[in-house]
Amino acid sequence: MLWLFVVSENEYLFTIEMPIEARNLPARHALTEEVPKYAKVNLRGAGRALFKTIILKKFISDFKLVLDLERISEEYDFILNDYFERYPQKVVIPSNFEVDYVEIVYPNAIHISLDEYKEKIVDVIPDIFLRPAPGYTFIGDPVINPEKIKIAGSKNIVQAINTVKTEIDTFINLTKDFSISIQLSPIRDQLIEYTPKTVLYSRKIESISERIISEIPVQIANGSDALQAFVSPQTVSLTVVGGTDYIASLLPTDILISVDFINWNSQKQFYELQVNVPKNVMKWMDLSPRNIELIVTRIQD
Repeated sequence: MLWLFVVSENEYLFTIEMPIEARNLPARHALTEEVPKYAKVNLRGAGRALFKTIILKKFISDFKLVLDLERISEEYDFILNDYFERYPQKVVIPSNFEVDYVEIVYPNAIHISLDEYKEKIVDVIPDIFLRPAPGYTFIGDPVINPEKIKIAGSKNIVQAINTVKTEIDTFINLTKDFSISIQLSPIRDQLIEYTPKTVLYSRKIESISERIISEIPVQIANGSDALQAFVSPQTVSLTVVGGTDYIASLLPTDILISVDFINWNSQKQFYELQVNVPKNVMKWMDLSPRNIELIVTRIQD
């Protein structure tokens, strides 16, 4: 049957999808809802011409229905058959297709709603799940570049948006630094422009190891103006676990070891230490010594 249709010179009526192009949007205005991308149209022509149209329509930009928005202020309903009967030049079909436009089948009408155009800067929220491979860990927080983007469109829609998410994605068993350029997730049924449309998301990943850090100074918290306090010993050591390169870069002064003077009691000699490590240290262990002596004397006038 298809072969007969292709070679036939008989005239047929055929329903086909034609792209819709809304053009001449008034300055400083934006659409509040998306215009349908296609309309179903009846075309008339010889079998051979209709078959050529079906094949070539995806590759020819000058095959479309044009809606001119220039004179619209806020709301307008395009009754499609009436509109294209009044403005037949808005039905754009290349002459070499050798087919004639007959009528719109669907939709019967398209509602256009316009609003003031507004721009706004909003934060980007990554919607990406990462999992390092066993024996590896993240170092630092994710880096998003840029952290903020510009959105633009209908004023009423833009005002309600404070963040934009990336597309959802998952990556597991990572063993090296991760970086990806990822699209921003469109807001469903809303014509919002993004600038830029993609962001760069990256995370640093290192293999896990441990390291002994010695000569960490012990500090006294909440000291007294009337009493002078000393600790013995003045330094301690501990083992940290984390990313190999990261913990190799740590200095003893990056770790806060302290004893709280508020807990001092003249009848008590040894005190537990408080340990505060940088957040990228996975854990610490083997503090030595675990307790230190707090020596207190009165300050002479």
